[in-house]
Amino acid sequence: MVSDSHASSSSSRFPVADLSLAVQTRCPGGSPALLFAHGFGQTRGAWGGAAAALAQAGCRCVTFDARGHGESDWMAAGADSASGYHMDQFADDLLRLAAAQPQPPILVGASMGGLLGIVLAGETRPAPFRALVLVDITPRWETAGVERILAFMQAHPDGFANYADAAEQIAAYLPQRRERKSEQQLRPLLREGADGRLRWHWDPALLAGDLVQESERYQPRLQAAATKIDVPVLLLSGARSDVVSRSTVDEFLQLVPHAQHVELPHATHMVAGDANDAFTREVVRFVQSLAPLPASRRVAGAAPSP
Repeated sequence: MVSDSHASSSSSRFPVADLSLAVQTRCPGGSPALLFAHGFGQTRGAWGGAAAALAQAGCRCVTFDARGHGESDWMAAGADSASGYHMDQFADDLLRLAAAQPQPPILVGASMGGLLGIVLAGETRPAPFRALVLVDITPRWETAGVERILAFMQAHPDGFANYADAAEQIAAYLPQRRERKSEQQLRPLLREGADGRLRWHWDPALLAGDLVQESERYQPRLQAAATKIDVPVLLLSGARSDVVSRSTVDEFLQLVPHAQHVELPHATHMVAGDANDAFTREVVRFVQSLAPLPASRRVAGAAPSP
């Protein structure tokens, strides 16, 4: 990797089919390129520590808010189930961002972001990614763990009275974290409504439509796509995860026999947040192990770089 102790960062808007995404690029001239895709209900802020460290190591690191999340656009108000949020929209957005990079990126995808990476890497030729880092996600997952996440997302429809209230609820949900989030850390995660209440940064319509049920129906497609992945793969799982289990990991390794697997002993499903240093070390090790990119693939699609 190229060494650059002065990695810069810039924010931009990236147009997709029907809206625009908030994108942050660290060390834009660095190499290799890493594209980070967060999980359902998260933002690009989930990657802050890892992306900053990898940018300091000389990597081009691109993080973004998925549609309906964070600072990216939401679907038009009143959208019905036919025009609301769908998995293929998220996949298309990710494909466009990958094509906009100066070289096929290494995708680092957590949860939903990893599922999108599996589909695109298996179904698209040439593969849009140089390699995949899947963060605590496999084509089949433990339903109870996902239900716990959704229950938390749905638990506070009226929002929070203040940042201290939000921090308390998050601490109860993530008891493995030693420190509570500060107001500064929470500001990117919450929006203040006209009533003064603080609500999550994501569009409530994400839960109101068919998106969650649609992801369950994706499982056969994900398993089929996984068998066609021909790029290097690293699966990082949390030993304390309730979303990924030994059985789902073993099944994935049978589908993708060339994949590497590393289990982080102190992490739950929120791997990067629970064990950021260990997570970053494993990503660096994997990136450094990759063979040089062939000259024929050093320039990706014709889309402009964000």
